[in-house]
Amino acid sequence: MRLQRHWLSFRCPRPGRFFRRMAAAVLAFGMAGAALAADAPAVCVPTVTPSGDAVQKASGPALDRGFLWRLEKDGRSSWLYGTMHVGKPAWMSPGARVRAALRQSDILALELDLTDPATLAVFTEPLDAAVMARILTPDRQRRLDRQIALACLPAHALGRLRPILQATTLAGLAVRHDGMFSEWGSEQFLALHARSHAKPVVALEDARTQLRALTGDSEADEIAQVDETLDELESGQARAMGAELAAVWATSDWKKLSDYRRWCDCVKTPADESALQRLLDDRNPGLADGIARVHGQGHRVFAAVGALHMVGPKGLPALLAARGFRVTRQVPAP
Repeated sequence: MRLQRHWLSFRCPRPGRFFRRMAAAVLAFGMAGAALAADAPAVCVPTVTPSGDAVQKASGPALDRGFLWRLEKDGRSSWLYGTMHVGKPAWMSPGARVRAALRQSDILALELDLTDPATLAVFTEPLDAAVMARILTPDRQRRLDRQIALACLPAHALGRLRPILQATTLAGLAVRHDGMFSEWGSEQFLALHARSHAKPVVALEDARTQLRALTGDSEADEIAQVDETLDELESGQARAMGAELAAVWATSDWKKLSDYRRWCDCVKTPADESALQRLLDDRNPGLADGIARVHGQGHRVFAAVGALHMVGPKGLPALLAARGFRVTRQVPAP
């Protein structure tokens, strides 16, 4: 189940606000299996754009969620936070440890700078018409069109995006039916917090790196990703895993997240292994270098990256320890 890997790993575009700026709709999970199995009409779910007032009204108890580490080097502390790119309103208010880390940092580092026009340009770059036609066969286009209708989007809303971005955008939108929205994801709150406290926001990688990780190295890779994402949307298989992953993040279940490969049902073939490495392990050294570089410039950094980047000997905590940081987990408490 390749889609599951992306859930906590990185961000991709979504429609609507996407055409004004890159928003965080991450390769989420499908609608209810029953609705997808039949030709039932979609139930459109309205979204609410978080503002300071909206966050205050919608937030539940202030609990620490996700995964947080203190990074110490050169007499300064920075912070590493494992995020989830979609969420529920009740998850927006961080608990005492995360809030303290935000207060003690002076710069926010995210995977991408969503306000950079260059980022938008990469994700809206037109694909060669011949390549587009080879990937979007009539049958594949029909399947995409059905999911677009189920998502309550205009028929041509995603036409500017390459096929893999269309499919993953639909997956990100479908999770609204489980009560999770990109509008309530970790990065939305963090960006809002940074703006309200006049903290600079920096990017740890560029949009082209993320796009290359998603599309793979060939048309065949992209076709396989599109088909698998559509299969999961249509079958409803992804919904149960989406709920499980959301619970892992919301309850800061580090033990279960660390055992992700065993239960994700996502590493079955050499191609699966290659895709997982491309999406996580291959990107982690660059992300670690970016965090170390900003810290080395004299800043106290709050670095927020998808939580799956934290796992294993090639995860960010291990890589930052190898770069001379003293790395101490704060959430969940050791």
